[in-house]
This record gives sequence, structure tokens and C-alpha cells, in this order.
Amino acid sequence: MSLFEDIFRVEDLNPDGKKFDRVDRIVAKSERSEMYMQLDVNTEIYPIKVGEKFSIALATTLSTDGTPDTGYYTQGGRHSLADNYEYVMHGKLYKVSEEGSHPNIRAEIYVSFGGLLMLMKGDPTTFNQFQLDQRLFLLMRKV
Repeated sequence: MSLFEDIFRVEDLNPDGKKFDRVDRIVAKSERSEMYMQLDVNTEIYPIKVGEKFSIALATTLSTDGTPDTGYYTQGGRHSLADNYEYVMHGKLYKVSEEGSHPNIRAEIYVSFGGLLMLMKGDPTTFNQFQLDQRLFLLMRKV
């Protein structure tokens, strides 16, 4: 059960310069929900280029039936949301904020995936289900 899904197009790589050998910061815009995203990706294992499109899902569990995540990974041959994606990260939402004034308010969420960061900006109603300190899975596949 994902909290958010959309297709993004990579607009830029490393807008502030390359900081790490194996990581690129991608700047992307969504096709459906007018979202802006910056996302750090380990490009040694998942290379991505400007102009490519990818699907993103944010979920609190990998269970296909929505069963809450226990915090432990078990190999059991069970099907999970990850089966449908190529790149998966697990992290924690550490900041939620809003900027602008009515009617142009934009909400922002910040998630850390073990030091790889994500910033997503968009319509505040898109982020209603997100909570500070929430554990999230980011699932990604090229389209």
C-alpha cells in the first residue's frame, strides 16, 4: 500500500556539483502531480541519466496486503512491493514544512535513507498521510 506514486523525469544531475564518487543527486519533476524532487541515488548500482523517466512509490511497508512492517527483514519467498521495482531504499522522514502563502502554499518533506537524502515539494494535500519520524520505503523503476 503506497502513500504516494507518480512518474518523474530527470531534469538535472548534481545541481551543486558532484559530492561523492558513487552518488548522484537527481532533480526531477513529476508528470501527474506537479511535484519537484531531489533524490540521492547510488549510481554505481542504479545509473540514471538526464531525460530518463522513472516511477516512484513511497510506502510504509513492502507487504502487498498492507501488513505493517516489523522492522526485520525475513527471507521467506513472500511476494512484496519490491518485486515490481528495480531500486529500493528504506529511511526516515525527518522534516515536514510548508512555504509560500495561500493559495500558493507548497509543502516539503525530507527523508534520509541512511544518508542518501530526498526532498519532495508539492501540494500540501499530497502529504496528508505523511508523519514526522515515519519509516518509509522508496521504490523506483525506470519506465
